Amino acid sequence: MILTAEGLYKRYQTSAGEVTAVNNVSLSIEPGRLTILRGKSGSGKTTLINLMGTLDYPDEGKIWFDGREITTLSGSARDALRRRQMGFVFQSVALFGEMTAYENIEFEMRISGIKGSECEKRVAECLEMVGLTERAKHVPAELSGGEQQRVAIARAISHRPSIIFADEPTAQLDTQMGLQIIRLFLDLIEKERITLVMTTHDPEIVDIAHCVYTLKDGEVSDEF
Repeated sequence: MILTAEGLYKRYQTSAGEVTAVNNVSLSIEPGRLTILRGKSGSGKTTLINLMGTLDYPDEGKIWFDGREITTLSGSARDALRRRQMGFVFQSVALFGEMTAYENIEFEMRISGIKGSECEKRVAECLEMVGLTERAKHVPAELSGGEQQRVAIARAISHRPSIIFADEPTAQLDTQMGLQIIRLFLDLIEKERITLVMTTHDPEIVDIAHCVYTLKDGEVSDEF
């Protein structure tokens, strides 16, 4: 397993009292596969993916990544882990509006410490993999929603991470474009040998996954 979570809890204080967003969740992620976390809004999908991606700390429980217990890592160590071994794709795309597609990917690689000719070669390679070589000099406002998400995917894979976390990456796209994005992900899993963990509530996408965990009220449920 590339990632294992055991007994995770995450609680938040709200005006209505304490809410348990993730409630005693244990799961395992196999390498080189598409694992989907499915469930309705408020089921805990995003909170769980943020915990596994070290974007947030669990209140209880442990997470192992690539054989290493990462739950208690310092903030700087978690930052370094994300820069080197993890990639992220968000529902909101989160591209820099003033940067071109090329520059958005290049910026991610510089953060990861990859520069010079190696960086230039890899940016071009990533743009080609997502079919956007001809759109490299366009800023996000000049790209369609599907094209923007493909830039985000190219950015996420640019530093050759071991695992990518994608939070509802097709939510803002129509069904056809959403399925194209998923087929792109599956192609990248094969070519780049990455592991993908993705949240979604789309049943058509769920059918394509190698493994599915259903969340309900913060818990892993047997319902499907």
